[in-house]
Amino acid sequence: MAHIHTEPGQHDHTVSIYLFRIGSHEPKVMLHLHKKIGSYAQFGGHIELHETPWLTVIHELEEETGYNIGQLQILQPHQRIRETTHFIVHPAPVIHSTMGYPGEGKHFHIDSAYAFITNEASAQAPDEGESTDIRLFGREEFISAKDVIDPVTYDAALYIFDEILKSWEAVPTSEFK
Repeated sequence: MAHIHTEPGQHDHTVSIYLFRIGSHEPKVMLHLHKKIGSYAQFGGHIELHETPWLTVIHELEEETGYNIGQLQILQPHQRIRETTHFIVHPAPVIHSTMGYPGEGKHFHIDSAYAFITNEASAQAPDEGESTDIRLFGREEFISAKDVIDPVTYDAALYIFDEILKSWEAVPTSEFK
């Protein structure tokens, strides 16, 4: 979906998907060559008017990676609200941030970033028109490739490598609606 708020100072809500492949000797972050920014970045997109952040994660994940949500586990803090009777609990993002969006007329993205792990290959190819230049980066290779990785992606993924992977628990995605 295109930007909803494009006037200077306005904000759009987006989601970011940091997907880590596990099962080899080290976790690897999966990034794609983003067509608009020309560097490797996380997956994700704008939350459409009829969607929750979680629904956006599901559809962007399928479109951009070919994974279905059931193939993944989401990383969540050990201390979290798990069940309620009066509202739906969404997964906790690893990062919730605001950043300027480059281009004509400075506006902003409020981004909810989620971290996932899997040891499976994707169920299908990314949708037609999506980037097919997808790479897996181990931590050291990731650091060495800093000049071809989007700076926001770099900071967030390095934080996930160094802090989140070792301290948050892997939870079945089926726990969330």
